[in-house]
Amino acid sequence: MASSNMKDIKRRIKSVESTRQITKAMELVASSKLRKAKERADNSKPFFNTLYETMSDIVSEDPAFNSIYTRKRKNNVVLLIVIGGDRGLAGGFNANVLKMAQERCNELKSVSDIVVLPIGRKAVEYFEKRDFRIMERYENIAENISIYGASSIAEKIINVYNKDKIDRVELFYTDCKSPLVQEARRLTVIPVEIDSRKKDTGLTNYEPTPEAVFDSLIPRYVSGVLFGAIVDSFAAEQAARRIAMENATENADEMISNLSLIYNRARQSAITQEITEIVGGANAQD
Repeated sequence: MASSNMKDIKRRIKSVESTRQITKAMELVASSKLRKAKERADNSKPFFNTLYETMSDIVSEDPAFNSIYTRKRKNNVVLLIVIGGDRGLAGGFNANVLKMAQERCNELKSVSDIVVLPIGRKAVEYFEKRDFRIMERYENIAENISIYGASSIAEKIINVYNKDKIDRVELFYTDCKSPLVQEARRLTVIPVEIDSRKKDTGLTNYEPTPEAVFDSLIPRYVSGVLFGAIVDSFAAEQAARRIAMENATENADEMISNLSLIYNRARQSAITQEITEIVGGANAQD
């Protein structure tokens, strides 16, 4: 009986060791991908910040500035861009951003029609299962997304907005604040929320009009926002997965230690029992 119990414990130890090898490997892969993704996210920010400052300068120059991309409409149809991951095993990464998007849907559904543009397999699966109206689906693009890929998505969004098929565009993504902290965020993409406070930028002439120059920058602005959000979310996903796999590896180490202790006690008990039986048999022969 003891021998059978020891075999079960040994089999379980081997099973946990195999799982530990997987979680440790996933932790190392996530760490490697995190470094690359964080570098891409950081490199994209200077361009976007400069572009946003230029657009703010244009708006602040003219008190009568009026663009279709800054003008608020009635929110009859709202497009929600939701960026999730393509895989699980990343702690609460997917759950947090999807929960925020769902709460926003609950707020809007009584007053607006909702259209969703999910990016990432987990986001696609979530909204498909709940029968949301989906504009486009994008899976497995986050790791290798380029600014041209983001521009293609942005172009489709702007075309639909220009045709008055949607009145507002909101973005849900995860901000990778640090390797240890990831935060789900919501951002209004269109209408563009610009700091219009007057700045000392000198006298600048915009040809043919400030509105025309501003509108020409919108495709780059939207594609920049999308690209930054996608690479930032991918970095956050890797950071969350690294933490989850690190915790799983530590739990596996603890389980192996406890099971090894139980195995050694069972083995010691079996040896003691065998010695007792041998001594008892010897005494019986005397």
